[in-house]
Amino acid sequence: MQSSAEDRGGDLARKPRRRGVPGRPSLLAVYVPTVVALHLVLTLAGLVRTPFQLNDLLTFAALLACGAACIEASRRLGMPAGVARDLLSAWWLPVALLLPPVYALLIPIPIQILLQFRVRRTLLYRRVLVTAALGLAGACASVVFHLAVPHPLDGDPTWVVDGYPGIPVAVACAALFTVLNTAIVAVAAHAANPESRWRDVLWNRESLLLDVVELCVGVLVAITSALSPFLLLLTLPPVVLLQRSLMHQQLQAAARTDAKTGLLNAAAWQREADTELARAQRSHDPLALLLIDIDHFKRVNDTHGHLVGDQVLIGVASTLCSQLRDYDVVGRFGGEEFVVLLPGADTVEACRVAERLRGRVRRLAVPAEEGTVGVTISVGVSLFRMHGEDLIELLASADLALYRAKESGRDRVCLPAVEGPKPTDN
Repeated sequence: MQSSAEDRGGDLARKPRRRGVPGRPSLLAVYVPTVVALHLVLTLAGLVRTPFQLNDLLTFAALLACGAACIEASRRLGMPAGVARDLLSAWWLPVALLLPPVYALLIPIPIQILLQFRVRRTLLYRRVLVTAALGLAGACASVVFHLAVPHPLDGDPTWVVDGYPGIPVAVACAALFTVLNTAIVAVAAHAANPESRWRDVLWNRESLLLDVVELCVGVLVAITSALSPFLLLLTLPPVVLLQRSLMHQQLQAAARTDAKTGLLNAAAWQREADTELARAQRSHDPLALLLIDIDHFKRVNDTHGHLVGDQVLIGVASTLCSQLRDYDVVGRFGGEEFVVLLPGADTVEACRVAERLRGRVRRLAVPAEEGTVGVTISVGVSLFRMHGEDLIELLASADLALYRAKESGRDRVCLPAVEGPKPTDN
């Protein structure tokens, strides 16, 4: 399950505010340790109170090994940032259904460690939060399922053979697992970025479909494991193949998007912008272009490291998307530079939108080790026909306007300089 990023602001030249000051980072700084502490306490209590049986340990080891095999089999494909999904629930969901709750609390820990060091590194607190969310959601699903099916691995798996009520309860518990996991991570994502819409941190149609697929695969693997752990050898290849197929589709989508922010990359943005420009030319509608640059971004990387710098980029990108219309064309041009095309926007509207974006970004406060990092942006604005007749001319004009904003002290919106009248010969 992927999680959304956080962010809010001030000027990078100022010292970052501490987590203790009132504001959004305080809520996140309380919520994340609370969730992680709850997971840790329940895990320790489970380890003390659960009588470990050889059959349970072997089943746990087999499912963990299958999860590790899935990670290794698809590791070279990579995990595109912002769109990465996997089918690892196919392995930890059976743990939740078949084994005592403590195993559901434990299984995400080695899996997330493997993901961190073998696939893609991310901020440690995010990885820990995701681990705790998966563990708590799995433990809740495990408790509910074991109330309906007390000993799912003892003797003949009658809950599988008879079907009812075991399988419907398994499906319901799988859904409970998905909902709780998503909710725990979504609350953290929204606490980090209150300007974001709940629908952006919960489900969209594609993520809901993927959750249903994971749910079905997880229940099928659980049924197979209950019949015989040796049947896992038959389930592993199709699950690996399905995961690789899913990752391949994400890589195709990632070819159009920037890996860090999920926005359109420069080439894809230019294709979309050319289409909008041609439409504006035919319809004689206004159109504006915003060129946005994060102020003092190099200072963030030098002071706090590139992982925090990546979170700044993600936060700015998320803020831009949340404040723009669905048909505005947003992209990352590389480095700390973003570009936005505003169909139908005249000078007044373009400057109003640019000022709104600048103000929203100022509220970002990206969590760092010693507090939070603030961020501001400078924006250059150019208008179709007024400052250019094609995309190259618009970008060049916006770049000049951005240069004016930087030279004027940053954290501001500027239009290209208006040339005065040429002197006449007397």
